[in-house]
Amino acid sequence: MMRTVVLDIGETLTRDDRYWGAWADWLDVPRHTLSALVGAVVVDGRDNADALRLLRPDIDISAEYAAREAAGRGERLDETDLYEDVRPALSALRAGGVRVVVAGNQSRRAGELLRALDLPADLIVTSGDWRVSKPAPAFFERVLEVSGSPAAETLYVGDHPANDIHPARAAGLRTAHIRRGPWGHWWADDPEVRAAADWSINSLTDLPAIINP
Repeated sequence: MMRTVVLDIGETLTRDDRYWGAWADWLDVPRHTLSALVGAVVVDGRDNADALRLLRPDIDISAEYAAREAAGRGERLDETDLYEDVRPALSALRAGGVRVVVAGNQSRRAGELLRALDLPADLIVTSGDWRVSKPAPAFFERVLEVSGSPAAETLYVGDHPANDIHPARAAGLRTAHIRRGPWGHWWADDPEVRAAADWSINSLTDLPAIINP
């Protein structure tokens, strides 16, 4: 029985459209161009940020992020960025007595914005808060610290095989791969991903049935 469900953020809870669109605007390239480069790194299984490095090989992403913030063009996140199934699914899990944790690779600012949305979750944290990012084992050690449940009773849900499914499984957690966003769709039927994921889902509303079959 799963007592805790931990969810990734980007392309699990939130759409990344605004995120990549804002970067394209900041770097003064057409949004379609950056979107195509995101697709290229997805297919190669590379780090998300490599899409920006393909545009500017010498880019200092942290410095550019700070410059965006200073210029008033930093991160934005509101209700429209959430997938439609987020609130119903998380509410159903909590109603079933499940502890709900949100933990993903995002900035501290993104964490603040998410917490301001008052999601039906017991805890919302980001890699920026923890100062450690997936797929580092230390990230999943922190996940288990806040889970409140043993690894075998903790389910990690995410779209990205290399950042979510494989390292979560290596940490002993149960895993659910969601077919959502570019990474989720491209890798959904990959044999290694299928083998690593305990469940493959199409919507977060599939989760309550997994918890209480």
